[in-house]
Amino acid sequence: MIFEIKNRPKFDPLIVHVPDTSSLEELVIEISQTTQRLAGTFWPGPLTLVLPKNKIVPDIVTAGLPNVAIRVPDHPIAQQLLRSVRVPLAAPSANRFGSVSPTTAEHVRQELGNAVPLVLEGGSCRAGVESTVLSLVEEPTLLRPGAVAIEDIEAVIGSVRRLDKTDKRILSPGMSALHYAPRTRLYFGGSRPVGRVGLLSLGPPSNTSGYTAVEVLSPSGNTIEAATNLFAAIRRLDAMELDAIYAEPVPDQGLGLAINDRLRRASAIR
Repeated sequence: MIFEIKNRPKFDPLIVHVPDTSSLEELVIEISQTTQRLAGTFWPGPLTLVLPKNKIVPDIVTAGLPNVAIRVPDHPIAQQLLRSVRVPLAAPSANRFGSVSPTTAEHVRQELGNAVPLVLEGGSCRAGVESTVLSLVEEPTLLRPGAVAIEDIEAVIGSVRRLDKTDKRILSPGMSALHYAPRTRLYFGGSRPVGRVGLLSLGPPSNTSGYTAVEVLSPSGNTIEAATNLFAAIRRLDAMELDAIYAEPVPDQGLGLAINDRLRRASAIR
């Protein structure tokens, strides 16, 4: 049902959500010391770990891959749901595949409508961007930057490998070239497009001349605040029927890495 409602291709793996670290034992082959350190530091929270899976995990969840992406969410409603159903839940973001991620229940209702019978109201997402995805199948490798900064991860386990940008494999959710995209064409860096253009800026821009609308992600230029506001700001600009959205790159540090990743994929040529 997930794939049908989202129009999600089955080559894109899902994240399995569990209530606590002890739930790993039935889902993965081995729990390494590195896994234990990361889980002890960042779970519950927005870190997804990719680990070699046990046979109990269906291949449709992992897109046929031998590894499974697992996360322990920290939202009390998500925790209550997981403890009520008493089984791991494979769950993606509640939007159509490839479109802007939702950060409120209203975003879900606007996009999915009657395709889902129930939407749980848990308030606005606290992190804004999705979880960081880290593979521990071999050496620790960043698959998707997200709400846990890579610098914080490296402070716990040491150096983490980054994927080569030429590697086009879909090893985790959120790795498709075109993703998180609004209906309005989004341009990321480079020359400003012409026409009625909306500006997406980290902090207050020095010049807003020629822009039809401006969204400031963080008045102080804080990337944590900016990440929280990113998708809602894109949705507001997208609703204005502009000719284009122009997004300025942010510093590639902390959550800026995740913000730039989302904007880069949202701007990919359709």
